[in-house]
Amino acid sequence: MAARKESPTPPARPSRADLSREIERLRRALDDAERARTRLERENDRLKTELEAARRAGKRQAAPFSKGPPTTTPRRPGRPEGRRHGRHAHRRAPAQVDDVIDVPLPAACPDCGGGLEATRVATQVQEDLPVVRPRVRQFDIHVGHCRQCGRRVQGRHPLQTTDALGAASAHVGPQAVALMVVLNKYLGLSHAKIATLLRDWFTLTLRPSAVTHALHRAARQAAPTYAALRDTIRGSPVVSPDETSWKVGGQLHWLWAFATPTTVLYTIARGRGFADAEAVLGADYAGVLVRDGWAPYRQFTDARHQTCFAHLLRRAKDLATTHPRATWPRQVSALLQDALALRDRHTAGTVSDHGLAVARGHLVTRLATCLGAPVRHADLQRFAAHLTVELPAMFGFLFDPTVDATNWRAEHAIRPAVVNRKVSGGNRSPRGADAQQILASLVHTARLRHLDTREILVDLLQAPTPTVSPVLASPN
Repeated sequence: MAARKESPTPPARPSRADLSREIERLRRALDDAERARTRLERENDRLKTELEAARRAGKRQAAPFSKGPPTTTPRRPGRPEGRRHGRHAHRRAPAQVDDVIDVPLPAACPDCGGGLEATRVATQVQEDLPVVRPRVRQFDIHVGHCRQCGRRVQGRHPLQTTDALGAASAHVGPQAVALMVVLNKYLGLSHAKIATLLRDWFTLTLRPSAVTHALHRAARQAAPTYAALRDTIRGSPVVSPDETSWKVGGQLHWLWAFATPTTVLYTIARGRGFADAEAVLGADYAGVLVRDGWAPYRQFTDARHQTCFAHLLRRAKDLATTHPRATWPRQVSALLQDALALRDRHTAGTVSDHGLAVARGHLVTRLATCLGAPVRHADLQRFAAHLTVELPAMFGFLFDPTVDATNWRAEHAIRPAVVNRKVSGGNRSPRGADAQQILASLVHTARLRHLDTREILVDLLQAPTPTVSPVLASPN
């Protein structure tokens, strides 16, 4: 008779107490994991906040050119030795000498009291500013009336800047007003500091309110010139726009800058949307817009677009710093750098037009490959989506060599306004904002074209009615 197999002994079922202990252990482990997750989330948020603050501090620091704390082993001060020493330079003497002053030897040697014998005459030239005092002109204006219609008529001299009489008969002349405009709109001095400078150095006593009124009068005379500059911008084949925040009467506005190689136009608007840019360029603008990635610019459907490579490179660098293990931002940065290097080689003549076209196609293929690669992090995905939208506007400078790869012209135009904003905080009234955009456009355009800003302002101030400056009417 065959032996009967014994069935395996079933495992012992855990008791209710064991199950309760295991559940309690798992619950504690889950609570610990939840607390750790919450702590890590808070730590992550804190680090992101600190990183963003550090980035902003780097862009808005009080010493923008500071390189950080001093090094422990600094380089030797002064010029380098050897061939890198460079050529010695000195201040050249001016061609015109106004005064010649003879400086004889002293009567005796200052050390021993002995007699002196002249051996040669050396020359030293000194350039200095004269002591300037206001020149006061009194105009004796003849006033009469027409015998036929009875209209009141008064004379006007070419040096006058206004026909006002009576309580408003004392005025500041055009040279002083032109200086105020340059000091405020180009150098960024406040109205109070301008009044102090005129009082201490030129004995021209003014209150800050008088400086304000003088700037408003200059803006009124230059208003037609501003309209002509706006027409020039609208007709330019390439325009670079940008915008920054601005305050008018304590309310948030936006200062826009539209820059070309020969013209800069500022306008202060309530918003920073398509309607505000359209008011200057026109909805049917058909030139080239060299701009950053701000979405309203894309609504100019008739225009050709070039997105700013500097903004893209900066964003790729920030992402590479934030995600050091991700290779995708560095690939995008290398591609953008290769595009700029290709442009430089073609400009230098080392790459032919055919070679440029072939290399351009390879760059587009590389970019499409990068955009097709999966990325994990949300901020990388946002950058990839931005590049996808901006793809048609990325390589325009490789098709047209007259197009810049960055919106540096607009960035340079914005900088003086930012300095002015740090001093004044904006404008106190709409009239001040109007004067700001008119006079800043005139001053910076004149300097961009290497024109005499003082002469332009004086001519406009002495015109009987607001007029267009002939030297600023055309873009050349």
